[in-house]
Amino acid sequence: MRVDIGLDLGSTAIKVVFVENGKMLWRGRTATAPGQEALAMGLIRQGQHNLELPEEQIGSLVATGYGKKLFTAAGRQMDEISANALGLFHLSDGQARTIINIGGQDVKVLILDEKGRVADFRMNDKCAAGTGRFFELAARLLDTPLEDFGHLARQAKNQVELNNTCAVFAESEIISLLAQGVGREEIIRALNASVARRVVGLLGRRQPERAVFLDGGPAKNRGLMEALEDEMLTNIHVTAEPQYSVAYGAALALAAGGR
Repeated sequence: MRVDIGLDLGSTAIKVVFVENGKMLWRGRTATAPGQEALAMGLIRQGQHNLELPEEQIGSLVATGYGKKLFTAAGRQMDEISANALGLFHLSDGQARTIINIGGQDVKVLILDEKGRVADFRMNDKCAAGTGRFFELAARLLDTPLEDFGHLARQAKNQVELNNTCAVFAESEIISLLAQGVGREEIIRALNASVARRVVGLLGRRQPERAVFLDGGPAKNRGLMEALEDEMLTNIHVTAEPQYSVAYGAALALAAGGR
């Protein structure tokens, strides 16, 4: 038994996966905070304990994400774009051609070829609007878990527009709408629509290659998936564990030929 470990040190969460022959055996996550190396090692030890896995059965340990250089115990580092492409391509059984990854502090669009290699890449990392932190802020202001955004958005009866694309001003706008008595259902639908428009803007005039997968923690918001489908006029797919695809790709790196 040889188990490889993928570690994704993201800007808002640290994710770890244990993989054997392509199968995800265990996964865990914790919020990013000072002392990332200790937090990551704690997750790894937790996974080892749960799997009753001795040290000699651990193969590679590959780190990726914004904080990958902070984890000195990793045998290898991998850029998160390649890890995301590799992980989601395998999780989609080779179907993924466009990946929309909503990260903690950025939005990425990856175009893959038929072998899962990155053919094109766009990223918006200059503004927090539309990112994981943006949704976390909205969830706190609305006192609503992100997982509830989907069905609440479908309950909206009136159309509301969010005019600000800056996260700071959007916060003020949400507070103002709440003070005016606008329901959280309408605000959530407007939030999802606003982010969907930003993603389409990131694509520019390029039509997304099918199949399109929404990835990252905010992919658990089915309302965002539906808003993207409305904007892009195509089906959007989400894997069972969208927040772990990058860590999974890192764990697969050596078996995939060092990509």
